[in-house]
This record gives sequence, structure tokens and C-alpha cells, in this order.
Amino acid sequence: MIPLSLAVVGKENTIKRVGGNPEVKRHLENLGVVPGGRINIVSKLDGNAIINVKNSRIAISEEMARKIMV
Repeated sequence: MIPLSLAVVGKENTIKRVGGNPEVKRHLENLGVVPGGRINIVSKLDGNAIINVKNSRIAISEEMARKIMV
């Protein structure tokens, strides 16, 4: 298991765990980032990432990407 921030760009991953405080978990869950879901990184720039989850592209910070374990 590695944080999403270290995952390879373009490779599809399965979300294993979502960390952080309850507010962050709820926010990510509302975006579709839930354990068992599929996620991939479209691009990275200065640690921030654009992810593709449930056919939606979402920009997240490196800090949030570190809370998503794949």
C-alpha cells in the first residue's frame, strides 16, 4: 500500500484506505474517493495532482493525495 502521491501517472489503482480527519474523509467521499473504488492520476504538477475517479477529473493537493492509500 502506498499513498496516491507516490503512484505512477496514468496507471489505474484501487483505493485501499482513506485517511485524515472526519471532515477530510467526508469531503473525499463526496468526490467519489471511497475504498474499493478505481482511481488514476491524470497528471502531477508541483506535488498537486489531477485525478480521474468515477469518470470525473478532480484537482487535489499533495496533502490530500497523501491521505489516499492505493
